[in-house]
Amino acid sequence: MKQIATGSMDSSVMIWNMKPQMRAYRFDGHKDAVTSVQFSPSGHLVASASRDKTVRLWVPSLKAESTAFKAHTATVRSINFSADGQNLVTASDDKTIKVWTVHRQKFLLSLNQHINWVRCAKFSPDDRLIVSSSDDKTIKLWDKNSRECIHSFYEHAGYANHVDFHPSGTCIAAACTDNSVKVWDIRSHKMLQHYQVHSGVVNSLSFHPAGNFLITASSDSTMKILDLGPVNCVAFSRTGEYFSSGGSDEQVMVWKSNFDCAEGIDDFRLQHKAAPSLQAVGSSTAQPPLTPSEHRSQACDPSEHANGQTTKSGSRSQSRATRSQTFGPLSSSSSSTHQTQTPGLPPHSPQVQAQSQASDGGVPPGLASTLEHIIGQLDILTQTVSILEQRLTLTEDKLKECLENQMEIGLHLQRREEA
Repeated sequence: MKQIATGSMDSSVMIWNMKPQMRAYRFDGHKDAVTSVQFSPSGHLVASASRDKTVRLWVPSLKAESTAFKAHTATVRSINFSADGQNLVTASDDKTIKVWTVHRQKFLLSLNQHINWVRCAKFSPDDRLIVSSSDDKTIKLWDKNSRECIHSFYEHAGYANHVDFHPSGTCIAAACTDNSVKVWDIRSHKMLQHYQVHSGVVNSLSFHPAGNFLITASSDSTMKILDLGPVNCVAFSRTGEYFSSGGSDEQVMVWKSNFDCAEGIDDFRLQHKAAPSLQAVGSSTAQPPLTPSEHRSQACDPSEHANGQTTKSGSRSQSRATRSQTFGPLSSSSSSTHQTQTPGLPPHSPQVQAQSQASDGGVPPGLASTLEHIIGQLDILTQTVSILEQRLTLTEDKLKECLENQMEIGLHLQRREEA
């Protein structure tokens, strides 16, 4: 992950650089709160939507150049790039969804069948379809080329704040005001899952690029990661530090339970040629396999920009069971994430946990100190490169400015000679 883009109530857009010593960029241009931001698939552009009824396309550089798109007559709620980066789709309180061309920077078409504010609109992975959610309690599926509404999904208990396509393009997920998350198949128009895992309004969600996880954000101050794959069996190790699970995806996963530290979920995979049985999982020990793949609770964007990525693979769109990990707000005294503890399980003390890690094949102290020294040297090298990059960027900007001044002087002298 290289950069994170954020929009704020102070009407600004911020681009945060994740490299050490690299400063953040603040872009001012909107006249009211920014409601949505997104990087283009290439990462070379940033789009923002605002309550000032405009959409802006930014070039994330020191000069903060932007182009304003004006066609909506009310607050613009969401913005989304197509997969090829050629188009933008926006949703607005003027009850419309609008599509724009990025390179020509022009309004292309409007979709007008919602009868209340439109909260969200997203392109399908193949860019043929658009899904939208509205305060009129409907989620509509549109054909971009014919501009027709293909189907409407109805929400009787509330409306959807956010909708998104599964990476396979075969289903959609909705974050709803009735505290639930719903998943529909867009081919059969049937509901596949109804997750009731939050105690507050669900505000946003995002699929993992591989399609096997769904992360949700709620007003109950938690995020939840839902495993969308069918899980057939589960068992704890003797110490309780690990647990294993087997699913219909022909894999056994070994998880670190970390109920009291919640620094991440160490996930190891074992590949089977058939779905594992309860006996196979129940007899598994806490020893990890030889080729571990670590899955941490921090998220990275699929395009190396901010939007939620873990390290698992495999697509499972239909599910009948859920593994969820609950994350709470960060505290000021610790950078680790709060995790809900299961009642009835005693917390592990640091001493016991350290001993358990050592017994499960921990890193020797001598090797650990050597690795720490290498990491320290790499950090210094990274900071040096970052400073050089920053100086190079400033030099390029100054050189460009000098060239522009020379061109202006040349034009001025030419005009004087012609006069």
